[in-house]
Amino acid sequence: MTASPIQMRGVAMRFGSKTVLDGLDWEVRRGQVIGLLGRNGAGKSTLMECMLGLRETDAGSVTLFGEPVASLSDASRARVGYVPQKSDLFEWMTPLQMLDYFKALYPRWNDERVELLLARWGFDQLMRNKPISRLSGGEKQRLSIIRALAHDPELLVLDEPVSALDPAGRRAFLSELIDDVIERGTTVLFSTHILTDLERVALDVAFLKDGRIVLQGPLDDLLEDAQRKHAGVRAGPPTLEELFLEVTR
Repeated sequence: MTASPIQMRGVAMRFGSKTVLDGLDWEVRRGQVIGLLGRNGAGKSTLMECMLGLRETDAGSVTLFGEPVASLSDASRARVGYVPQKSDLFEWMTPLQMLDYFKALYPRWNDERVELLLARWGFDQLMRNKPISRLSGGEKQRLSIIRALAHDPELLVLDEPVSALDPAGRRAFLSELIDDVIERGTTVLFSTHILTDLERVALDVAFLKDGRIVLQGPLDDLLEDAQRKHAGVRAGPPTLEELFLEVTR
């Protein structure tokens, strides 16, 4: 039996006296597309960082593809793509230099896809050879997304990936995500505060509150459950925003 891409058991994380993750148990199965929701400060970024081994937990265990994240093999690490909330690009390099650097680390690097995305997302020859430090916030975020997609990852973790993009950039990214990444059966974990974007992409949603996943399920099912719960009280079907406010209050 193939191991789940993500398994977290009893994960705890504290910053001083503040508990951010409180004995969190969570499993993400192969091929799931999950939107992670929570109030500002709920710990979504911390959860993702602990999940990927970028931050050491105070307690609990995390495995990716059945391997402990603290000792993840190079082969399993190459199966993961990650777009952080704040770009962590090598700003002294040009986009082409940085992509060439990462190409050497990933055996499944897809040159054709990289070229397609660079062209589609406005990286002309001038921009490709400009120091990353001179790119705009939106351009850096698009480059970070290209880097994450370039090796056709089996698990894609996205932490507010469209926060610096304009509406046209958001549409282009979401189209890429829907038409290619999700169609290939990639497991996707997607955190965003733009609920309309999440509704276009996510098949499932998970709500983080008080350091735990308090509700998870197919988005349509959760909205139907909410509609039955409030039958005769609310006019019309509930929205994801109303469900979010109810679950996270």
